[in-house]
Amino acid sequence: MKKIIEIKGMNCPKCQARIEEALSKVAGVKSAKTDLKKKVAVVSGEATDEALTKAVVDAGYTVISVSVKKGLFS
Repeated sequence: MKKIIEIKGMNCPKCQARIEEALSKVAGVKSAKTDLKKKVAVVSGEATDEALTKAVVDAGYTVISVSVKKGLFS
């Protein structure tokens, strides 16, 4: 399952790397990729919304929303 996390405060490549690293350490996450322009992270795996949110918040950023990516190949 893929989830889209909308993040406030991700403004530079260093922020981007910090968030990817934090999300990658969450149990159940297979991969985490951030998009600096869109201010989102795309996470695949079976991690809970709460665990993903906690990882981002603990890294120093704000989660606006977490949603399931819908589509043919998600």
